[in-house]
Amino acid sequence: MSTPASERRSPTCRLCGSRDLRGFLDLGATPPCELFLTAEALEQPEETFPLHVRVCADCLLAQLPPLITPEDTFTEYAYFSSFSTSWVQHAKHYVDSAVQRLGLGPDSFVVEVASNDGYLLQHVVGTGIRCLGVEPSVNVGEAAREKGVPTLTAFLTPETGAQVRAEHGPADLVALNNVYAHIPDVVGFTRGLRSLVADDGWVSVEVQHLLTLVQHTQFDTIYHEHFQYYTLLTGQRALASGGLTLVDVELLDTHGGSIRMWARPSEIAGEPSRAVADVLAGEEKAGLHAVEGHGGFAQEVSRVRDDLVAFLIDARRAGKTVVGYGAPGKGNTLLNYCGIRPDLLAYTVDRNPYKHGRFTPGTRIPVVEPERIAQDRPDYVLVLPWNLRAELTEQLAYVRDWGGRLVFPIPRLEVV
Repeated sequence: MSTPASERRSPTCRLCGSRDLRGFLDLGATPPCELFLTAEALEQPEETFPLHVRVCADCLLAQLPPLITPEDTFTEYAYFSSFSTSWVQHAKHYVDSAVQRLGLGPDSFVVEVASNDGYLLQHVVGTGIRCLGVEPSVNVGEAAREKGVPTLTAFLTPETGAQVRAEHGPADLVALNNVYAHIPDVVGFTRGLRSLVADDGWVSVEVQHLLTLVQHTQFDTIYHEHFQYYTLLTGQRALASGGLTLVDVELLDTHGGSIRMWARPSEIAGEPSRAVADVLAGEEKAGLHAVEGHGGFAQEVSRVRDDLVAFLIDARRAGKTVVGYGAPGKGNTLLNYCGIRPDLLAYTVDRNPYKHGRFTPGTRIPVVEPERIAQDRPDYVLVLPWNLRAELTEQLAYVRDWGGRLVFPIPRLEVV
């Protein structure tokens, strides 16, 4: 017998515990975005989960319910950071600037949480500074160790943080890039950060900015791995839940628009910088410091879907061929929400050989090696990792040789 709707427990905010969660964007139901299918799995059913973002009316954290666990996703992971040249360069620039900003030297200790395949810490190793990666995925962690990056295979918890501190000493810098959104237990995770960092140390958190997500209709960055979506205000509140105080912020162009939050243990943090006040003021002006200001986004998302699907149908009717470039997690949100399948997108290519011979979750589009584009000479190439536009426009310049064109779906359809 099913439980009556009146007796079902309503979702609660993972940051403040409120049950007053308001609908923000409902993208239907999709499979987990990184669970690429083998050929054998095509004959099997796929499990899907609702993709409905809600906003807490009390603390304003935008969030998905924890319908999948990090263990489901990250024990073996399909995403290797080093396959993006520009992202590796971004990481090197961060390391160089952090060393200078914080005065790090031979006696310092740096920890990166969710260190992936060593894309960032390889640069720390190159400086001679002692470091450690904490990475839950066995396969990408092994790739990091092969690069000479010391890596612990573990999820960060307060206990893990205390263990690392006891064995290696407190960290002068704890870095995390694009992981703070992947944590369902955001309070426990933040306490883990506090366990790692020295009492006079620093924590830097890079995460996509909800302000630019809304302004540029970047709905495809919403998927089940991302449990929450931060403004600077809600990031500040999340950090405070674990004993860390926001002291500075940088605006970045990565992932369509990100913030890098700098925090310190609350006991010694001091006053936040002018940049913090400026970014908070911009968010408030955009309406994101009130629950009512989150309205209207769904209509813009529908426009992106309608324009892309109309373009693909028109191309098919005209006898044109369209293939994809990239198989990122965000691409699978886009493909599933728009209902795009192999009849509209013959295949997509990716530099990551792990994905070759597999199929996109839900839409079941083949993923093949990048060389196929030059072999087949399609009329259009739909670029799914649009956030790497400059890098990929250069990589795909050869498409012009036969009159092919690139298609960028977000923030609005553009054929170049």
